[in-house]
Amino acid sequence: MKKMIVTLGTIVIAIGFSSMLMAGSASDHPDCINSFYSKSLHYTGEGMRHWYEDAGGFKQVTKIPYEQLDCKSCHVKSCDTCHAAQKREKQYFSERRAKEMNTCMPCHGREGLTFKFDGERGQMDVHISAGMVCADCHYRSDVHGDGRFRPSMRHTKGLRASCEECHVKQERESPEFDADTESHSVHGDKLACAACHVRSTVSCYNCHFDTFLDTGKRKGNFIPMKDWLLLINHDDKVTSGNVQTLVYQDKKFIAYAPYFTHSISAEGRPCDDCHQNKAVMRLQDGKKIPVVEFKNGELQTWKGVVPVIQGKLDWVFLNRTKSGWEPVGNSAPPTEQLVAFGTPLTADQLRSLAQEVSP
Repeated sequence: MKKMIVTLGTIVIAIGFSSMLMAGSASDHPDCINSFYSKSLHYTGEGMRHWYEDAGGFKQVTKIPYEQLDCKSCHVKSCDTCHAAQKREKQYFSERRAKEMNTCMPCHGREGLTFKFDGERGQMDVHISAGMVCADCHYRSDVHGDGRFRPSMRHTKGLRASCEECHVKQERESPEFDADTESHSVHGDKLACAACHVRSTVSCYNCHFDTFLDTGKRKGNFIPMKDWLLLINHDDKVTSGNVQTLVYQDKKFIAYAPYFTHSISAEGRPCDDCHQNKAVMRLQDGKKIPVVEFKNGELQTWKGVVPVIQGKLDWVFLNRTKSGWEPVGNSAPPTEQLVAFGTPLTADQLRSLAQEVSP
């Protein structure tokens, strides 16, 4: 592998879309690629470049242009990566292979990590437990695009799949959404399904960018965590969020984003998971939340639901050394970025969470 590897996947994987295909002009590729597919996010990887380079992203810390990062070395140049199957010495086009989970996981590795954590905890995603695969929800434009260029999967109509497609519109036979359920009727259109039904999100915490560039390896250069669920605004609703912290030459960076983790529970979380929980009441008192701390040589993490209130969440930033992880000596605050069109919760929303509710 080359010296500079595809590290931006860890930056924008909190955004929810790791690119799979080589970016470039359609003229660089066979006629099968000279189509609307050439504008798809799978093809362009634009979500990665946009949030890294154009929107106050990590480039302002590294000063390394996106094109100089070796992100494309792991991207593929044709349909073969998903569709090519082999029988003895002969290759052939396979729709079946494109629908297999193992075809998706090499690029969408965070979901594989989610399934690993949830399996160990006996809390496997309800859809995976039912035998569903990625392609049951993600097909057509989600995979091949629709001919319209978009900078991110979180852009309007950047992603077709939704909970409503099955559970409201009943495009496939599914447990039907009941608008009269108390939790649904009380919150109305203020909450996205993920706010209550995503158990927690996997964070590939503390990407140590220096070591990525030096070693060309991911393993051991970040810390996977799945202990909390952030709440963030997106598209006029509160939804599940995620965070990515990064360190480069002792400079600290953090990005907050709406993020849908495939860690779905059929039952929504109880009211007191969010309302008047420890994090909410601490924020309401004007205190910060120590989401991740480093004590006695060990990381300690906050457990449960945490609202994203700008400037009120504390994270530890670490350097990777020969002896292990050590806190960064730089005491300056991190550069913060809100990505994927996410925004922090407002003071009014925090007050609502601090109100007592009937169980």
